[in-house]
Amino acid sequence: MLLQGLTSATYTPLTSDGELNLSVIPAYVDYLIEKGLNALYVCGTTGEGISLTTDERKTLLEAFIHAVNGRIPVVVQIGANSVKECVSLASHAQTVGASAISATAPSYYKVTSETTLLDFMKRLAAGAAELPFYYYHIPSFTGATLNMPKFLKMAESEIPNLAGLKYTDTKVFEYQECMTLENGRFEVLWGCDEMLLSALVVGAKGGIGSTYALIPTVYQGIIAAWERGDLPTARMLQLQSWKYVRWCNASGPFHAVQKYLLSLLGLEMGPCRTPLGNLSDEQKTKIASEYRRFLG
Repeated sequence: MLLQGLTSATYTPLTSDGELNLSVIPAYVDYLIEKGLNALYVCGTTGEGISLTTDERKTLLEAFIHAVNGRIPVVVQIGANSVKECVSLASHAQTVGASAISATAPSYYKVTSETTLLDFMKRLAAGAAELPFYYYHIPSFTGATLNMPKFLKMAESEIPNLAGLKYTDTKVFEYQECMTLENGRFEVLWGCDEMLLSALVVGAKGGIGSTYALIPTVYQGIIAAWERGDLPTARMLQLQSWKYVRWCNASGPFHAVQKYLLSLLGLEMGPCRTPLGNLSDEQKTKIASEYRRFLG
């Protein structure tokens, strides 16, 4: 397996006027590795990939790969509404040394069948035929509320480099079925931070999340407790994760809160790019006075 344990969905550092701030990335990467994160997932939902231009996405990926310098895998999300843009991003990822590619479904013209999804992803994945490909299932954003076990069965013979899924939905029963297909042939990464324990119970080997960077010891503790059979501790830590997520949601726009928290730790992430919301000065003051309850 390429991806096991905790993969950090990375934020994209921006300047105050909304441009890429690549200078932060080396320190950010060092921080994530020091905190024990096992891999990086760049330009996903957390990283505002869909809000960046194609050139910005390529530049950002190169900066992360350079900063990582081979220490951990770097996966890049290349989904877009244009399949040609996806292929360009895939080819670039392979050229510059990404470890794998991943992609959401196009989201303007909604994908309404597994056959249509397969046609799109087959073309996209072929753009980086030498890299593992993970379909990113996040129906709450894309509207592609499709049957993932059916898609995997169809795609297995059509997409030679298909490695598995990033599964960001709450259907644990469907997730479990994906995990067991073809004697565990696929890597299926869990994408709902506040439900990691539920995924471990049905066999998950890893997850991809935005909050892993801020409270890594909580998630590392969940995994360790589960592996040693200490379910009460695992439950307690999962509840701690949920309380943190709930606090973030109550404190302002979720991703803006997370980026500001990283800035309080010395990693200046800047604002989110529109249409995502940002924090008022009042919200920042309140967060700064409360965050140590969660981050120490």
